Amino acid sequence: MGKVHGSLARAGKVKNQTPKVQKKEKKKAVVGRAKKRLQYNKRYVCHPEGKPYKPNTQPLGKLG
Repeated sequence: MGKVHGSLARAGKVKNQTPKVQKKEKKKAVVGRAKKRLQYNKRYVCHPEGKPYKPNTQPLGKLG
């Protein structure tokens, strides 16, 4: 059998120490045709500088 790193007595220590935070209510996620519409508008139509977004671009504030 394989060896265990550290003792199992401490298993779950950090998770048990962290305070429980209740989940917030979120808006219903857009699905289907409406989601594709939002993606298209964000990527190709509504860009502030007139250039389309590329897939891995950073937010405008971080360009610096």
